[in-house]
Amino acid sequence: MRLSSKVAIVGLVFLLGVFCASALMAEVKIERVKYGGWTNCIRMSNGTVELIATTDVGPRVIRYGFIGKDNEFYEDPTQMGKTNSDEWLAFGGHRLWLAPEAKPRSYHPDSKPVKAYQKGEAVQLIQPIESDNGMVKEMLITLAPTGSHVQIDHKLTNRNLWHVDVAPWTLTVMAPGGKAIFPQEPYSPHPDIPDYEGQVIDKKFYLPQRVLVLWSYTNMADPRWTFLRKYLVLQQDPKATNPQKIGLSNRQGWGAYLNNGHLYVKKNLYQEGATYPDHGCTFETFTNASMLELEGLGPMAKLAPNGGSVDYREDWYLFDGVKADSTDASIDATVLPKVKSVMK
Repeated sequence: MRLSSKVAIVGLVFLLGVFCASALMAEVKIERVKYGGWTNCIRMSNGTVELIATTDVGPRVIRYGFIGKDNEFYEDPTQMGKTNSDEWLAFGGHRLWLAPEAKPRSYHPDSKPVKAYQKGEAVQLIQPIESDNGMVKEMLITLAPTGSHVQIDHKLTNRNLWHVDVAPWTLTVMAPGGKAIFPQEPYSPHPDIPDYEGQVIDKKFYLPQRVLVLWSYTNMADPRWTFLRKYLVLQQDPKATNPQKIGLSNRQGWGAYLNNGHLYVKKNLYQEGATYPDHGCTFETFTNASMLELEGLGPMAKLAPNGGSVDYREDWYLFDGVKADSTDASIDATVLPKVKSVMK
């Protein structure tokens, strides 16, 4: 009996060692591939998810999804594979822009080759200086060895001879048919009107706690919007005829997109006291008949001439087997636990 116990213990230790060694051997594979009509793309994969970044145009991540499954990002079939356009092309995928939005400043045609470097298990993309605004955009993309986590560090650099006021703005264009979910700020009753006798309420709640920004074409009666007590939901509808957009100050630091059982979560850091573009927005969302954008924004920055820069980080996660109705209870039960698991 004692010998059997010792053998069992030794066997268990051996199996644990094999498991740990396998975990340590997990790695990110980085390779050159053709994709969507472009011949020089970079594929990053770890056995669970993959992402594909273009180098013939960009900087841009055109694909992110589970291996062997659909792209979570939208791809414009009329523009895929095109290069050297004099007009701005949306393409799809994830891009970096300049906020506040202005034309032509924000709409520089990012359809020329970018430099690509491998840095360990990360890939860095650097575009040439934008000819019409003197800015340079960069992305440093890091895929975790296991799971679905992607960290993207964005950078804007001013190569002009003068200061530039700007904020980094990331637009992740999601495939059609899903819905965006944003958290509202935690509820609190009016300081003078408690929910129950004896309730003590912080006096700060005399003041507004959240910003909701509307565009000239925002229609709050549009059935694609669902305004809940805890969440704001926007449904993408391929039959819709008019675009919709909204922005918010999101101290919770996350937004999500639920589509065909896959939950994409985008996370950023809310900086208290910072000045954000568009009347204080840290997240925005836009939709039309083709797609839905999940947009993150960093604080405004005054970039010094000849090299002043600003950085902005985002983290992505992807979950499978998630379903939720557009109700507080359903989102609390199925979406929120996934979000909480990555909010560290």
